[in-house]
Amino acid sequence: MSLSRAWIIARLDLHRLTRSKDYLIPLVILASIFFVIIPWVMLGIVSRAGGSDLIQRIGGVLQSLPQVAQDNVKGSTPQARAAYTFAVYLLAPVAIVVPLTISSAIGAYGLIGDREKGTGEYLAHSPLHTSEIFYGKLIAAFVPGYLTTIAGFGVYALIVNTRVGGLLGGWFFPTPEWWILILWVVPPFIIFSLGVILWASGRVQSAPAAQQASTLVTLPVIVMAYGVTSGLALDPVRGAIGIGAVAWIIALLVLRFTSRGLKRERLLGTGSQN
Repeated sequence: MSLSRAWIIARLDLHRLTRSKDYLIPLVILASIFFVIIPWVMLGIVSRAGGSDLIQRIGGVLQSLPQVAQDNVKGSTPQARAAYTFAVYLLAPVAIVVPLTISSAIGAYGLIGDREKGTGEYLAHSPLHTSEIFYGKLIAAFVPGYLTTIAGFGVYALIVNTRVGGLLGGWFFPTPEWWILILWVVPPFIIFSLGVILWASGRVQSAPAAQQASTLVTLPVIVMAYGVTSGLALDPVRGAIGIGAVAWIIALLVLRFTSRGLKRERLLGTGSQN
């Protein structure tokens, strides 16, 4: 298999995506909601809550956590500790959910879309290996989701430091665990999901069926994203490194299996779907 030839497939798909307003507008809206609007509102509420019941309730929740988790929460006042918890832990799943949602939507239509548009016939009769086609589609779905994460991460960091940095003695974000989350944990989560989604996209008969399969894959991964947050609260750096290592192992194993499942006849829609 040649990665350079897989990149040719990815580049063609990315070119089509960048010229599609139907793709770009929902992407911008989704990223804006989760990386900008929700953090701006929630962190603004916490930063202005002062000694309100909200802060007291959050403080009560923090006190119920194991001592090791309490020690990882920074801040000299209840309000500062609440703001730190929101910024670093409670909103962390966004970093996985947003790129996963974007990439899965693209990946679900990757192979079935070629079949419905008739371009699957050209791929099926091309000299490209089926693994090159598979990985080309995977790259084309991975890049937009992950680039959105990088851009959203930068904006989110500015919002966090602007809204609650004053409560914590200045700009404190990104924290070490967030750097690891973005650079080490997020990529395998997306890759693992895309491997399964592309495998399903190559086997179903229609785009709606592929979208349903995508939903079945992404929902468990979203639940796992909240589990990642819990792990970060207990042991931020080592927890993030360990979670990322496990995720990479799973992702590579999934790719090894799913990349072999693509058959040329399925690009034409004539192969068995079993």
